[in-house]
Amino acid sequence: MEIFLYRKGAAGIEEGFTVKQLPELLADETNVVWIDLQGETFEQAKVAKDILLNIFKFHYLTVEDCLETRNQPKVEAFTNYIYFIIHGIKPKATSSTNFTTKELDGYLGKNFVVTFHTERFQSIKAVKTQIRNNTFSCERGAAYLLHQILDRIVDLYMPVIDDFEVAINTLEDRVFTMKKSDNKLLEEIMDLRRSVVRLKRISVRQLDVLYRMSNHEFPQIPAHIIPFYRDVHDHLLRISDLSESYRDLVNGLFDIHFSVTANKTNEVMKILAVFSSIMLPLSLIAGIYGMNFENMPELHSPYGYAGALTLMFAIAAGLMFYFWRKGWIFEKDEQIIEANPAEDIHTTRIND
Repeated sequence: MEIFLYRKGAAGIEEGFTVKQLPELLADETNVVWIDLQGETFEQAKVAKDILLNIFKFHYLTVEDCLETRNQPKVEAFTNYIYFIIHGIKPKATSSTNFTTKELDGYLGKNFVVTFHTERFQSIKAVKTQIRNNTFSCERGAAYLLHQILDRIVDLYMPVIDDFEVAINTLEDRVFTMKKSDNKLLEEIMDLRRSVVRLKRISVRQLDVLYRMSNHEFPQIPAHIIPFYRDVHDHLLRISDLSESYRDLVNGLFDIHFSVTANKTNEVMKILAVFSSIMLPLSLIAGIYGMNFENMPELHSPYGYAGALTLMFAIAAGLMFYFWRKGWIFEKDEQIIEANPAEDIHTTRIND
């Protein structure tokens, strides 16, 4: 547990306070108090619960949600404070195929911010460093201090969004260049899809939280601080829109994968069908001349065998030429000739 105090007009932040001093610090409404509670161990969670229930007198249902770690983002209003849940990413554990988040619970009052988390947050560490070096964030009040935390949490989503874009482009290239059906590639697409869906679900719910915070719904957030929350909302809106487009692209990857697989299967079936079509008349000729009848034309001719083979070869060659003319075999990939911009400009000037 860490307690940060900013006294109005002070040159720096004060730290090192105990739980017993909290009521006195909170009683002065000109103070800005930030209590950062950790719940990484059972003892820490027990201390945090005692502070939330007995010092701040928060609603017990919010305290229960606070101590749990499987809640969705939300914000709830009470008489003297608001309770919120926000999800931040796990930078080291999160990737395009494994999107994982960690929960941050908090309370915002007129002159205090309370945060509770069971895992370390990069954003909270950065804000602590900031207020120790500069009191500007605390001078603007508790609402602005909370904005600084939320802003950094949302900003950390952007590198993950970039990873999603790179992963989608890479998978698209691999799908188009695969030689045969690849179950491993399909599994990677499935993992990417699950991550994008989770990103979309989290971002949409957090978008609702930031929307309510940035629309004058809560008196704990003054009017002159609202634009800063709107800025965070805009950043999260962009993330939500990108996650929606990524979800469509990943769904398209499934269609592309199955289409490529079907096309390659069709190629195999076409080759087999062409081969069967060529062999059919040859088998017919061989079958006719293989019948055990006495009186058959060319059966006793010295050139019968050579003539039959020549006929078979001619039919096979003719069928292959016919299939080639139809474009069914020996197809070449279309070559795309890129236009030379300089030549186009020169041609345009001549025509003018």
